[in-house]
Amino acid sequence: MKFKLHIKTTLEELLAQEDTLGDKKITIDDEGPGRFDLQATDGRTYTVKGTYYVSNVLQELAIALDEDKEFVELPLSQIEEPPVDRISRMIKSYYWDLLTRYMDESGIKNLIQDTKNESLTADKLPIYVPYHDTMAFDYYTNLEAKYPIVTRRLPEEITPQYVKSINKKPGILSLKLERHNHTVTGVPFVVPGGRFNEMYGWDSYFESVGLICDGRVELAKAMADNFQYEIEHYGKILNANRSYYLTRTQPPFYTRLIREVFAVTKDVEWLRSHLETAIKEYETVWMVHGKRLTENGLNRYLAEGIGMTPEAEEGHYDAILKPYAEQLNCSIEDYVARYQNNEIENKDLDAYFLHDRTVRESGHDTSYRIEGNCADLNLVELNVLLYKYEIDFAELIQDHFGDTFKYKTNTYTGRYWLEKAEARKVLMNTYCWNEEKGLYLDYNHVLKQQSNFVSATTFTPLWAGLASQEQARSLVNQALPLLKEKGGIAGSTEESRGEINASRPHRQWDYPNGWAPHQMMIWKGLIDYGFNREAQELIYRWLYMITRNAVDYNGTIPEKYDVVEATLKVYSEYGNVGTEFEYYPKGGFGWMNASYQYGVSLLDREHIQNLNNLVNPDSIF
Repeated sequence: MKFKLHIKTTLEELLAQEDTLGDKKITIDDEGPGRFDLQATDGRTYTVKGTYYVSNVLQELAIALDEDKEFVELPLSQIEEPPVDRISRMIKSYYWDLLTRYMDESGIKNLIQDTKNESLTADKLPIYVPYHDTMAFDYYTNLEAKYPIVTRRLPEEITPQYVKSINKKPGILSLKLERHNHTVTGVPFVVPGGRFNEMYGWDSYFESVGLICDGRVELAKAMADNFQYEIEHYGKILNANRSYYLTRTQPPFYTRLIREVFAVTKDVEWLRSHLETAIKEYETVWMVHGKRLTENGLNRYLAEGIGMTPEAEEGHYDAILKPYAEQLNCSIEDYVARYQNNEIENKDLDAYFLHDRTVRESGHDTSYRIEGNCADLNLVELNVLLYKYEIDFAELIQDHFGDTFKYKTNTYTGRYWLEKAEARKVLMNTYCWNEEKGLYLDYNHVLKQQSNFVSATTFTPLWAGLASQEQARSLVNQALPLLKEKGGIAGSTEESRGEINASRPHRQWDYPNGWAPHQMMIWKGLIDYGFNREAQELIYRWLYMITRNAVDYNGTIPEKYDVVEATLKVYSEYGNVGTEFEYYPKGGFGWMNASYQYGVSLLDREHIQNLNNLVNPDSIF
């Protein structure tokens, strides 16, 4: 059965009947009848029944309208498509493209007047270009006549002092451009979704996992190429390509990304080039003593900026600043101005903002696990990622370069990197493994003690193969019962998070919320160590939560979920990106899309059928 529908007329009738909240969505919160009559091309009338199916009609009409169609022909099979099939198809066919951006003329329009902070919006968007990228400088300068942009060349040496000097005139940072004949185009990248129009660090890796699942390896390769550009020109993989992120990196997934891209492309010369850049990043970003390498041989995050973060929303720091302003009998605004202009010296605030910026560099912004002490912590997951770098270097050099790899004046062998990895494993077991609790815990290298905070990141050694089989079994026995919830793994235990009240609000990376990167790493780790039953349960719980919420809420795929209640209605300081849209999700959310596609690729066929039938996980496991 097929239906040929006049789009605008049908949309108006459908919304008038079903969208009782007036938000141009059809969800279980609306009070419409949840049934809609359509006339088939053969003249028969068919009643579409149920919120999910009716909202599918809305979405298909809106997609066709965006394609400038007047009529659309819908088969019944598409309206009543099983939910897993539909969500996966929408991600693959629509959402990745809707999230793809370019730092060329075609992408500039999305960036103009977009600073993430209305008080910093300029009449002309500054585009900051690396000192040595002459092609980019000339390209953007030539666009100034057509668009309200201004091209600025960065200094050859980018210091924290310089970054602070441009914080009141923030802009976008150029990414890789390519010239083909006489045409310059931007190397594409995928943004997280919603309000984000820039390329984020660790988001890009997890998005790439989903892209590769969907056969989009060229887009994943493009993200790696932009990573390479950032390291070569900005000195690091950036938190994101905004000017105020120039002193901040992100969780390091670069070697994992290039390995997964190379596994598909088999391009050895591309691999050689990226391996050189990854070694450079490892040595210059992570292994500099006194910065991100601490005295005990393990690593920490350390965002090297100065003062307050300019991207923070107005009022974000008021609770911290108020007591200091009251001591001087001045307004918070006046205190901020004097502090930022170095007219006031406040070492307590200096330390606070050092840790605050470092929290943002860690990717886990924000969490009580790392609030107020992030730069003092050897975080489990960071050292796991660098262990993975060392293993990746060893295996790539052994498998593809004859066990000899020359970079600058150094010659590396696989054994060199394996010894680095083994040394890090010993340090991890010395400082971060807690035999009594059977958990990996962060280590405070300043206080010389382990943290007691239990986080989802305790599982990450499994992802990298760092744990022994005995340690893996201990994590399954000890950590799973602490962190497993209805919708998957929570960011932390409720006990570790502590009491929530007016002066101690929710933090988005803590209980009860759950996040895609944690789930994806945990699934892989459990499977690699042979805990397939546990992995299947966690994958099913996560995908069921996404599927159930998409069915109930007009296809919504947001940034995060409350995994305790298995709902997209979360409480956190930044809301839930991806829930604000009209008609259909405009791209979903990057790493959430990826977790869905990756999870579907790992889930047993029997469980896929259960998901399509929305069988509650509690009746299966």
